[in-house]
Amino acid sequence: MKKSILTAGCFLIGIIALAQSTDIEKVKATVDKQDIKNHIYYLASDELKGRETGTPGIEKAADYIADKFKAYGVQPVKGAEEGYFQHVKLKNVTVPTSIKASIGSTDFAKENLALLKGDNIVTAGQAVFLNYGTAEDFEGKHVEGKVVVTYAGGPDQTDPGSLFKLALQKRGLAQKAGALALLEIHEFNPQYWSSVSGYLNHEKMTIFNGSEEEDGLAHLWVNDTSKMLTTLKVGENLKVKLTVNGIDNKTLTSRNVVGMVEGTDPKLKKEFIIYSAHYDHVGVGAPNAEGDSIFNGARDNAVGTVTVLSAAENIARYPTKRSALFILFTAEEKGLLGSKWYVEHPLIPLEQSVYCFNSDNASYNDTTKATIVGLERTTASQHIKDACAAFGLTAIDDPAPEQNLFDRSDNVHFAAKGIPAPTFSLGFTAFDAEVFKYYHQVTDNPETLDYDYLEKFFRSYVLSCRNIANADATPVWVEGDKYYEAGQKLYGTDR
Repeated sequence: MKKSILTAGCFLIGIIALAQSTDIEKVKATVDKQDIKNHIYYLASDELKGRETGTPGIEKAADYIADKFKAYGVQPVKGAEEGYFQHVKLKNVTVPTSIKASIGSTDFAKENLALLKGDNIVTAGQAVFLNYGTAEDFEGKHVEGKVVVTYAGGPDQTDPGSLFKLALQKRGLAQKAGALALLEIHEFNPQYWSSVSGYLNHEKMTIFNGSEEEDGLAHLWVNDTSKMLTTLKVGENLKVKLTVNGIDNKTLTSRNVVGMVEGTDPKLKKEFIIYSAHYDHVGVGAPNAEGDSIFNGARDNAVGTVTVLSAAENIARYPTKRSALFILFTAEEKGLLGSKWYVEHPLIPLEQSVYCFNSDNASYNDTTKATIVGLERTTASQHIKDACAAFGLTAIDDPAPEQNLFDRSDNVHFAAKGIPAPTFSLGFTAFDAEVFKYYHQVTDNPETLDYDYLEKFFRSYVLSCRNIANADATPVWVEGDKYYEAGQKLYGTDR
């Protein structure tokens, strides 16, 4: 009896080893160093001029990815346009050429003003001071057609996160009450003001939801270095002058690139694994000492794009039990906009999307590793570790939690919906000088990459994809994770 049990156990181990070996051979059959090199040299070429959203370069990259999907046999997704594209509606938000404000007898120069949102406005009239601009502060106050003045943040809530979060709430209250503009006053320390005003006073992109009215209310932060406005009284009426000129916002359409391969298992094919990366970069900037002005973005994120292309070629040739959804996002560098658009306009129901295996990169400093941001946060971690080990790499979790990397890439929009979503990245053990040598620099060029390492890296990713997509158990968040409850809400509690 013991002998038969032992024999059966050995047989089962042999079957598992054979299946793993078979998948390794399948990966090797499609993931080749020269193909990797060809992809990256094109996507990060000077011809594409840094693939900035809204430029001809990113359109060429999108067409290239779609052509590869078609050649591999990846299928279009119902609801996509022109075969493999999801149109993403964006707005390019320019900065004002002139901005002035006065409240009572206090004048504020442009360097002490920053526009959070809004359009051109010239007004001189009444303002109402509403303390911190809470719902209670607005209650019973008549502000229609007037300028609302508040303190920025809230009582004991002046940290950067609270400032932005509460600003959004106040804007909503002011719009609902029919206010003409909203001015938030704060005595910012010089270092923070330099950082935040620099961010706000440059061109940005946002998602365009089809309504120009959303920009109607001018919303500014005022840095009160004079401390002249600290004696304001709630409900006090003030005289105000406000001028914002030179804004010329334009809408545009960019493209997510999307394709799918149906799974082979009659039951599991209803579940989709998403393989994602962003394919945009930051474009062209000021030339360096060598005269190079193109931010080619080989690591960030031609490498990530090619992880998804590698998975697409492999899974199209050797389909997995679960279905595959491949998404290359636009406008990640503009604020994770392509992925935000997708989760708000999904082509496959989110509850059928059981895992998002994202790939994004800054650089690497350890070619013995693959760094998976969020590795231990889902139950698929062992599948990823085994795949990396099969090709001589060690899978490690995020070594730089202070950088908040999990919430800084496209995966976070899927995580917020409840979909388990780690990010597969090049091996780094710290965000150090070696990483910053290439991260968002003109030095991030194809010829600076180690392609022997990349072959192991891409093969590890593709084998991880196969392990997860063929596993009996559907991957889920580890209980207690920040996004665990969102997963319970999306999928139900029986998973």
